[in-house]
Amino acid sequence: MGFFDKLKKITTNLFGGFTEADEAFFEELEETLILADMGVDTATEAVEQLRQRVRKEKLQGQEEVRGALRDILVEMMEVGDTALDLSGAPAVVLFIGVNGVGKTTSIGKIGSQLKKEGKRVLFCAADTFRAAAADQLQIWAERAGCEIVRQHEGADPGAVLFDALQAAKARNVDVVLCDTAGRLHNKQNLMNELAKLSKIIDRECPGSSRETLLVLDATTGQNGLIQARTFQETAGLTGIVLTKLDGTAKGGIVVPIARELGVPVKFAGVGEGIDDLKPFDARAYAEAVL
Repeated sequence: MGFFDKLKKITTNLFGGFTEADEAFFEELEETLILADMGVDTATEAVEQLRQRVRKEKLQGQEEVRGALRDILVEMMEVGDTALDLSGAPAVVLFIGVNGVGKTTSIGKIGSQLKKEGKRVLFCAADTFRAAAADQLQIWAERAGCEIVRQHEGADPGAVLFDALQAAKARNVDVVLCDTAGRLHNKQNLMNELAKLSKIIDRECPGSSRETLLVLDATTGQNGLIQARTFQETAGLTGIVLTKLDGTAKGGIVVPIARELGVPVKFAGVGEGIDDLKPFDARAYAEAVL
């Protein structure tokens, strides 16, 4: 399991007392998955698929049934490429999400990984609304060994991004990681701001590859799914960064986000350390939670 060792094993007791895959087992499993933040729709579909597979393949033993459930969850989560598209330099990755979910921290950790892979990385401090946001990103830039472009608090985010893209082209930067304001959860404000940033990228770096990553706090459970729906409608997400899967997070929220939105989870965080945010692996994750 490795990286996901810290996740809570949500069905351990259920499978520990497994005798047979009867109706009582399926009912208890569905309840367990719902309580693990998978939501009613996803839990119901997973259990129905398992019920059909058990019947069709005549599965009986604990490991056979657990393995079938694991495969079903993996299939639900595998909805797209989990790797970042960094094909066109400078690649631009926008990080969006409400305040407090860990956007700035995620930029620092992903920047550190990319730097270790030999890429030249530039941070763009386009969250100019939150007090000390640029200072926080500056600390992470120094920690990760990455460059940063920032302006004064209250500056126009588009102007900061423009400066960052000019610097990226001049310095042969491979990847620009752009922080954005967490207060822009109002749909119209968010759409206007992201449209403006997109125009700047199109104009200044027309050949750049682009990612729009939503950072979500896993401990918010189903509220995280509601956030994800809103941002998907307004921003056209390419991926999810799921933070704080350690601690009180039940972890199941990954499955409905992928299944219902068709957006892959690209990174998952299970700790505070700079190396505790890793590329998401659906099979390793399913193994861990089961």
